[in-house]
Amino acid sequence: MLHDPLFLIVAAAAVILVGLAKGGLSGLGALGTPLLALVVAPVQAAAILLPILIVQDVVSVWSFRRTWDGWVIGWMLPGALAGIALGWAFAEVLPVQAVMAMLGAITAGFGLWRLWIERGGRAVAASRSPGWVGSLFGVGMGFASQIAHAGGPPFQMWVAPRKLPHERFVGTGAILFAIVNWAKVPAYLALGAFDATTLATSATLLPLAIASTLAGVWVIRRMSPQRFYVLVYLLMVLLGAKLVWDAIG
Repeated sequence: MLHDPLFLIVAAAAVILVGLAKGGLSGLGALGTPLLALVVAPVQAAAILLPILIVQDVVSVWSFRRTWDGWVIGWMLPGALAGIALGWAFAEVLPVQAVMAMLGAITAGFGLWRLWIERGGRAVAASRSPGWVGSLFGVGMGFASQIAHAGGPPFQMWVAPRKLPHERFVGTGAILFAIVNWAKVPAYLALGAFDATTLATSATLLPLAIASTLAGVWVIRRMSPQRFYVLVYLLMVLLGAKLVWDAIG
């Protein structure tokens, strides 16, 4: 793979997208696996990206280590771990394309709805939904993350309407996904997804992964909170449309 120019170009683009997402541009990360799956098998694409995601998590967690919400993490994490187990248990029989299409449609619809109710800078009261609802979204987050590294939309759908300060939103997601990505490692080991070629490819892409994550952090720290949430909803619409398009294709 490392001697294939097309693979290197596509892999670089995928790593940059997930790096910017880890830096705080939420939504871009779920595009990494489908993009890389254009040039390698989907399971191999996910296996290549997982070690990269774990390293990027270190950069992201360190960058936002003082801005995170323990209440959100406490409610979402148990559900996320359950979702990972479900994704692992049903990996061989799961209609992945159908699941991604459904997730894409819900994500795009949610993003459009939020853009509509907050249009023109309208002030909308922050959501105060109970913690158990977050646990349910956590299940979706872990499930989608296990099967396609696409856990961002369920996280965004519950946490974004809570209107956290934008750096706290990013820091909360950084810690949650860092734990989730480590929790996925046993499943990938059991599936035999980490061979020497896969790990060597991941290692080669790490410098770009770290640089793109730091670039995302730099952008987020210079962005106003209002623009940040508009960007989150726009990315949700685009990502949802992409997931539906991929499933149809």
